[in-house]
Amino acid sequence: MSHSKVITKKEVASMIAEKTGLNQATAFKALLATIDIIAESLTNGNSVIFRKFGKFEVQAVKEKVGRNPRSPEKDVVIPARCRVKFTAGKELKAAVLKIQPSSN
Repeated sequence: MSHSKVITKKEVASMIAEKTGLNQATAFKALLATIDIIAESLTNGNSVIFRKFGKFEVQAVKEKVGRNPRSPEKDVVIPARCRVKFTAGKELKAAVLKIQPSSN
């Protein structure tokens, strides 16, 4: 994997259109709707699972004490919060393991 590329929503929609025969506008609307549904599900505390791909879930993170590197003598309380966690499915993990890392 010498050069990784960032792929945008527009490019993903174009790929969906190409694979499904949908026009690009319809593919883009479907992609946006999918993203909205995933986000809404997560904000409602639900998990979203795509078999063979992975699982999106909300994970609670406990409050902890951190340090500011500029003034390490002071403790900084990092409040409890929730974050999105993605766990790759077996098939995705296996596919990614086949990628050769770059030698940089």
